[in-house]
Amino acid sequence: MKALDELTFDNRFARLGDAFSAHILPEPIDDPRLVVASLAAMALLDLDPAVADSPEFAELFSGHKLWADAVPRAMVYSGHQFGSYNPQLGDGRGLLLGEVYNQAGDHWDLHLKGAGQTPFSRMGDGRAVLRSSIREFLASEALHALHIPSTRALCVIGSSTTVWREKQERAAMVLRLAPSHVRFGHFEYFYYTKKPEQHQALAEHVLAMHFPECREQPQPYLAMFRQIVERNAELIAKWQAYGFCHGVMNTDNMSILGITFDFGPFAFLDDFDANFICNHSDDQGRYSFSNQVPIGQWNLSALAQALTPYISVEDLQETLGLYLPLFQAHYLDLMRRRLGLTSAEDDDQKLVEQLLQLMQNSGVDYTLFFRRLGDQAPDQAVAQLRDDFVDIKGFDAWAALYLARVAREGDLDQDQRRTRMHAVNPLYILRNYLAQKAIDAAESGDYSEVRRLHAVLSNPFEEQPGMASYAERPPEWGKHLEISCSS
Repeated sequence: MKALDELTFDNRFARLGDAFSAHILPEPIDDPRLVVASLAAMALLDLDPAVADSPEFAELFSGHKLWADAVPRAMVYSGHQFGSYNPQLGDGRGLLLGEVYNQAGDHWDLHLKGAGQTPFSRMGDGRAVLRSSIREFLASEALHALHIPSTRALCVIGSSTTVWREKQERAAMVLRLAPSHVRFGHFEYFYYTKKPEQHQALAEHVLAMHFPECREQPQPYLAMFRQIVERNAELIAKWQAYGFCHGVMNTDNMSILGITFDFGPFAFLDDFDANFICNHSDDQGRYSFSNQVPIGQWNLSALAQALTPYISVEDLQETLGLYLPLFQAHYLDLMRRRLGLTSAEDDDQKLVEQLLQLMQNSGVDYTLFFRRLGDQAPDQAVAQLRDDFVDIKGFDAWAALYLARVAREGDLDQDQRRTRMHAVNPLYILRNYLAQKAIDAAESGDYSEVRRLHAVLSNPFEEQPGMASYAERPPEWGKHLEISCSS
């Protein structure tokens, strides 16, 4: 394991030059203190877990110190926000401190969010607040534990620095990790500003660093785009299967690696609602839960437009045509497994759709339904779940189809079935009200609930002694929390 001063930097993106990012030093926050750290994320850098408790740890991730080999850069990009093109965005409150490679040879971006003003801050102060930093930390690590591709979060550092949002709050910084922070909006920026040399350099960088196997293909850029389509189709299938709503699927928030990126007003579904809108600024519901699938395709189309200098329109259109079938295949596979099914039948999609409609009409808790479905033998489970539904007749009809479907798969030991279903149906998810309770305590100086919640969410599929309250349905007030993009 490594000490903090033993990290090995290889700043590949910084070497692209000033056309791609601006050299900016982080602005320190006052009285830095560790709020929470992820030992699993630290392990990605081969860091000794003990260093999290050192004063130097808080100083490095609060802007007070910097590694000698770090080259902090604010990245420039553009993007479509709520469907409208914004010509220049960029890291307005974040800095790519550098790229570290570990003993396994993996490169990880160290990206410090809330690091102060940059040339791309516009009218903002470049700060992040404690509540948004905690939410991003918890979401990143919770999604990873659910096997949903995501940026990782190494730590949150709190402070006594005050900032103003809707009210006075405390500034904080979150250090996130990813193999790359290149977004769809990076390609859009150089395409729409008509900078072909830089556009070409970006494309070559992404191809060489993140899709090297595509360079062996007859059309390397087309092969790369196909992988981006495939990865994003699988990502959004996992969002939908586990009830995750991102909230701000702008193209500048979409990763070329197909990982969940930039956490704002996200939410997991409590009661199932296909029309759920988690961002209270989304008046038209553009980024509602059910719209995430077509918006994913829309965003890939925007990226395709920015790649037209290298790929024919016909090839781009053909590749985009793979998105929906790939999404559907991944989604249906996940939902079969969540229902305890091990084989495929033609009517499985209809079985899933009928269940979700019944859940919607009755306000059934999305996570707990699937977990309880695996607790007992199929007939006993549906008998117990029956009381959660208003349309009893409709549920009975669905249950008859489901039980017949299970029976066609043959006999299976119930212990094996429970083990298999519990391995894909979490007991604990990051519900908004749980995050809010942890934030309220942290804002009062008590970080124990943030750390406890992080520990619970790091093992979402296994029942944990003494943690039953984290698996309960939320109170009514907890189902209707309004979350904004404001940090």
